[in-house]
Amino acid sequence: MKKLILPLFVLFILSSCVSKKEYATLQNQHDKVKDELLAVKNSLTKCMIDKEKCESNVSNLNSTIADLKNDKKKTLEYVDNLTVLSQGANDNIKETLAQLSKKDKYINRIRAAASKKDSLNLVVAFNLKKELKDGIDDEDIEINVEKTVVFISISDKLLFKSGSYNVTEKAYAVLEKVATVINAQPEMDVMIEGHTDATPIKNDIIQDNWDLSAKRATSITRILQYKFGVEPSRLIAAGRSSYVPLAPNDTPVNKSKNRRTKIIILPKIGQFFEMLETKAE
Repeated sequence: MKKLILPLFVLFILSSCVSKKEYATLQNQHDKVKDELLAVKNSLTKCMIDKEKCESNVSNLNSTIADLKNDKKKTLEYVDNLTVLSQGANDNIKETLAQLSKKDKYINRIRAAASKKDSLNLVVAFNLKKELKDGIDDEDIEINVEKTVVFISISDKLLFKSGSYNVTEKAYAVLEKVATVINAQPEMDVMIEGHTDATPIKNDIIQDNWDLSAKRATSITRILQYKFGVEPSRLIAAGRSSYVPLAPNDTPVNKSKNRRTKIIILPKIGQFFEMLETKAE
């Protein structure tokens, strides 16, 4: 019996030893698998995190791309608008330059016309002075270039009797010489203005100073037309009464200055505009 127990005990011990060894092996394998599983889990977790980061980056990139596309679209629209604006501005500049060029030409024409008109006025004034000084040199006759016209101012005592619109004999010699110059300038009109002093006048023939000044202007106009052949379409008769005095109506001398007839020689309006149409050199 003892002999039998001893082998069984040895067999049990051996069997027990083998089981522990296998167990240790299995335990090692288990631990190894467990570690590998943990590593795989960690790797999977890292991959998931990386995936989320990638997805977030992709989303950000897509948003950035969308923003860039929108910016590109806006930039192209802005460039198109700038192109349109630039073209419009360029057209406006060209139009402005063209208008300035036209204005410059017009100004040059005005200057040329004014220069021509001034030259004509000087010629007329020179010829009037020459004609009137040739046999008639009277202090009661004044010839001058005033602004844009030539005028002759003749005292009423040389042309009319006091309070009358009948022309004196001496006046014919003066008017004849004036008519000679007027007829030599057919492109110019002639205005005859009658002026009185402020002393009121009224009788059976003359109503007031307006009436007297107009009748005196008309008398001179008729003589220039009928006696000295001035074209009537060039003549203008105007009465100014006492409202354009040369001096205060406070003394006999000053009143004498204000009683006068003014013959104004001026370019025709149509002719002046024809001068403007002529190209300035």
